[in-house]
Amino acid sequence: MTDISRLDELLEALLPVAREAANSIMDIYSTDFEIRGKADSSPVTEADERAEGVILAALARLTPDIPVVSEEQASAGFIPEVGERFWLVDPLDGTKEFISRNGEFTVNIALIDNARPVLGVVLAPAIDRLFAGAVGGKAFTETAGERRPIACRAVPAQGLTVVASRSHGDAQALSEFLAGRVVAKQTSAGSSLKLCLVATGEADVYPRLGRTMEWDIAAGDAVLRAAGGAVMTLDGTLLAYGKAGFANPHFAAWGLSNERIS
Repeated sequence: MTDISRLDELLEALLPVAREAANSIMDIYSTDFEIRGKADSSPVTEADERAEGVILAALARLTPDIPVVSEEQASAGFIPEVGERFWLVDPLDGTKEFISRNGEFTVNIALIDNARPVLGVVLAPAIDRLFAGAVGGKAFTETAGERRPIACRAVPAQGLTVVASRSHGDAQALSEFLAGRVVAKQTSAGSSLKLCLVATGEADVYPRLGRTMEWDIAAGDAVLRAAGGAVMTLDGTLLAYGKAGFANPHFAAWGLSNERIS
């Protein structure tokens, strides 16, 4: 069985995998690519499929005994049986951002162990930002080849910086969630970048009050947890993974904040 006791080493091995998948995405990004609809009416492109192929082949080499749940395969009806340890992959999160060419799409690879994300890589190739973290180990970002550590911040005295979805959102639900909280600023971003902005201390909370799947957020959640944050359901419990159907309840991703349980 694959030894995951050295998560930092496994994390380093994932970085070139994410970059290779990102390169395959960028090869398509510059072309007049075809957009198709999946069974759930969400869009898919050749970039999603190429990136998934790269990642699945690499994970089969790195950890042949750990099953992989990946978005495009799951959409096609192939979901392997999983136990306490499995990979969650979203080869191109933010397909709508990819299609609109705003740059806010990501490659996402996460390892789940005992219902929690313990390792994750999120790479946004169009804006050259990589985020990575291993719980109990390191959390860092890379831009232009330069690596620096990241950590969640304490909420400033002036209030929360809230990051919300660029392409999905319920304004009324967000307003109700924020009622009674001191908010200094509200911004938006695409894909799993929202979780990563909380991990870097660029934001304090990301409320997601709509449908998501586990592969959408697992990598960003791992980075966030490694940086000192947490993803909580609205009843104040840590979000768990490996749920039936892999769908998430509404949640909020928090940095260092006493408001996680308020």
